[in-house]
Amino acid sequence: MFAIGKSQGLPDSLIKKIDSIFKVWNYPTTPGCVIGIIRNDSLIYTKGYGMANLEYSIPNSPTTIFHMASISKQFTAYSVLLLANAGRLSLEDDIRKYLAWFPDLGHKITIRQLMNHTSGIRDQWQLLAISGTRLDDVIKQEQIVKILSRQQALNSIPGEKYNYCNSGYTMLAEIVKSVTGRTLRQFSDSAIFKPLGMTSTHFHDNYTEIEKNRAYSYQSNGLGQFSNSVLSYSNAGATSLFTNMNDLSKWAMNYYTNKISSPEVVKQLTEKGKLNSGKETNYALGIVVNDYKGNLQYAHGGADAGYRTFISVLPELKMSFLVFSNVGDFPTNKIFAVADLFVPDKTVKKETEKIDSAKAIVKDSAAIKKFLGNYISYNGNTASVELKDGKLMYKSNNSYKLLFKESEDRYSIPSQPGNECRFSISGKDTVVNFVTPQETFRLVKYRENKITDELLTKYTGLYYCPELECYYNIFLKNHELYLGNIKYDDSKLTLTGNDHLDVNFWWMGHLVMLRDKKGQITGFEVNSGRVEHLKFNKVK
Repeated sequence: MFAIGKSQGLPDSLIKKIDSIFKVWNYPTTPGCVIGIIRNDSLIYTKGYGMANLEYSIPNSPTTIFHMASISKQFTAYSVLLLANAGRLSLEDDIRKYLAWFPDLGHKITIRQLMNHTSGIRDQWQLLAISGTRLDDVIKQEQIVKILSRQQALNSIPGEKYNYCNSGYTMLAEIVKSVTGRTLRQFSDSAIFKPLGMTSTHFHDNYTEIEKNRAYSYQSNGLGQFSNSVLSYSNAGATSLFTNMNDLSKWAMNYYTNKISSPEVVKQLTEKGKLNSGKETNYALGIVVNDYKGNLQYAHGGADAGYRTFISVLPELKMSFLVFSNVGDFPTNKIFAVADLFVPDKTVKKETEKIDSAKAIVKDSAAIKKFLGNYISYNGNTASVELKDGKLMYKSNNSYKLLFKESEDRYSIPSQPGNECRFSISGKDTVVNFVTPQETFRLVKYRENKITDELLTKYTGLYYCPELECYYNIFLKNHELYLGNIKYDDSKLTLTGNDHLDVNFWWMGHLVMLRDKKGQITGFEVNSGRVEHLKFNKVK
């Protein structure tokens, strides 16, 4: 028997249904998971599946210690809130009041914006990876601080848009240290973990430290074989919380029992973020606020190396559902299959409005000809505007959407209420602004070039980033462009239009070439995921 756990009076029929959901991970030859179900102030069901350690055949159990990855963020946020409520800082303070090492980039960045992921600061993991640091290298807090201290630009104006940023939570840990003189580990231990009786929980800020009963981290090859997935973090704030199911259940209950603080602190923790425009985001302070089957939900997931975690708290029902796994391809959404056994569906089903596709028929094709073609954004998102069977269509991610004409240059998307396309001419560029209720995406029309060695040679050269002190080489091989770096395997580049290059690196998947007034290439920008406007200069 490889599942170890406990239940408080659940019927056997229900336990069998839960076990069937996780049976794939309940073998002595696989990693697995631990799940927990909380009702009111009790952990009513918890069980471990599969192995915490394959080499020594140690099974997962409710006492097994897991690395929580980004679930850690809510504890960092809570620590900062405790300091704010004690009057030791304000969430509206400029971060440079406490972090003198962070450069002045021309905009005030508040502590709240760090917590809401609206600071505009670039993400630490991508910056490290671009610099040549692999995520399975040893990564220390001091190393992250150093790389952030050298930044020369932001992704965006603070408060302008939401962009998930791990850097912000490492910086919050440094703010805790600046205000209290204690590390986040020390402060949270005395202010959160000990008061809640979480005796097996801490921020693991020293990778060499031995932690008994820890689940190891694995990756699957999809064929029933597993390999070690190394995690050597010596940093805390964005990640690195170590805990087990028995302990984290006490934290989940605190969302509605308020055992260690007033209800006001939890209210602050779960207050949704707001952009400069006044629009809300679902991200509060280290926790996502949304709904599940019509019930208010506080939730967050985590993913580092082979660890996958998820916490869902339903405060109105006083129930929580948690899962921790130690294999990288584990689908944490399986915990909702468990929740479905307990949670009633309060959503009101709405009838889908029928779309009259005849409204998309174009009567004057010559008038919209200038809008037809392929488009690309600065960060590599592509789309096209096409006429199909006489109907105007917007295509993105291999999906076609009908466009209904609202005015000469504005077209609605009836399948996505609130979304629309607005066309314009800006200089020599034809532009489509794809507008959603949350934000607007600007895409520019481009033409495909005839690819020749002569054309591709213009992009070749050595490129240097002064912020990260690293080089990348663009070179021609077998009539194709490649991107090379001393730490990584070479990767093929794909040219789109004149200035966009895509590469199969997760940390810098899209490059935009920079040119002088004569059109000569002077460098490129990395505009990819959580890092934007990071410049590399062409070395002459």
